[in-house]
This record gives sequence, structure tokens and C-alpha cells, in this order.
Amino acid sequence: MRIALIGTGNVGRALAKAWAAAGHDVVLGSRTPGTKEDLAKELGVPVIGIVEAAEHGEAVVNVTPGAESIATLRTAGAGALTDKLLIDIAVGFTEEPPPHGMALSHLTFSLGEEIQSTFPEARVVKTLSTMDSVVMTSPDSLEGPSTVFLSGNDPAAKTQTATLLTDLGWPSSSHLDLGPIETARGQEHFAHLFMGIAASQGTYGFNVRVVLPKAE
Repeated sequence: MRIALIGTGNVGRALAKAWAAAGHDVVLGSRTPGTKEDLAKELGVPVIGIVEAAEHGEAVVNVTPGAESIATLRTAGAGALTDKLLIDIAVGFTEEPPPHGMALSHLTFSLGEEIQSTFPEARVVKTLSTMDSVVMTSPDSLEGPSTVFLSGNDPAAKTQTATLLTDLGWPSSSHLDLGPIETARGQEHFAHLFMGIAASQGTYGFNVRVVLPKAE
């Protein structure tokens, strides 16, 4: 599959490398591709402009800072996202004055919902937003199985996303479809619990697992 990751931070780099290793045709989209030649060589993945990347991808993956995602995706143009699988991984934060620190930028609705409403012809799926980039691409680095969530309105888009998750090492038994894109709120609001766990355990290299009741 042709995959365009919009954003060149840690998450974009990790996913680009992993999906390229799985055999996908991967590009990274950047506002300043001319300054990313060393990154392209390091990853073995082209870094091109955002418009070109979005046009290239059969799947477009939002790995931009969440508070900037809508503006950045708009630079790609709605036409380049029409009928595309648009995987949203970002969580938006804003700076709050002490003692509050970081706060979510989307409180009453999710970034995933905003992306879907802004680009109604895109097929948005929220996933991978409840874990660190290392765990995203190396689920076998954990002591046991854990859960990756999917939220979205388009069943076919979620099926495509599930295949891409499997290519990262997430078996189908780890996938949990939460339902429509509104359920992305839960994924994004997990960020505060994630930071609490990370602080208490001294690591970001963990994930959660949904454990169901025993069968009677």
C-alpha cells in the first residue's frame, strides 16, 4: 500500500520505518522537505511536501501535533484526502499556566471527530493514540499481549487499518473496535492516565489490555 505520513516527529519516523520494512511504499510529508535530506537517508524513506505526500498515499496518516493537525491537513487540500483512508494518531495539547501544565486541546469532542467533520469525504480511523511510538511498532517488546483501539465510521476503512496494524506486529486478537468516530474521545482522553502511569513507572514503554470477565 502507498502510505503517506504527514509529520516527521518520533511517531512518524518510527511508523515510516516499520511500514517500509513490511513492504509498503512509504513517504513522509513535511512543510520543509528540503531540510530533511539527512532524515530521508537515515530512514530510507522519501521526505516530500505535504501536498505531494497526500496525493501519493492510498492511506494518509496524521502524525502531526494535535493542536496543529487541522491546519496542517488543510494544506494538503480536501481533494487529496477525498475517499482516502485517513488514520489519525495525534492527540492535541495546549499549555496551561501553573499548576495545571499541559491540557487537552479537545475537551468536548475529539480531534478525530474534528478531522472527520472538516474532511467529510475522507474515511477517518483513530488508532495507536494510547501508546508510545516504540510500543506502536514493537508490541512484542511488552511482557504480554495488550490492546490497540480503533474508532471510525467506515467499516472498510477499519478493516484496512487493521491490516496495517497487523503489519506492525499487532495480531487481530489485540484489536478492539470501539465503534464510530465519537469513541475517539476515549482514546484521546486516555492521555492523562498515560502520563500518570508513565510518571509512576518511570517509562513510556507500556500499554493497557482490556480483560473481560470469565465465561460462566
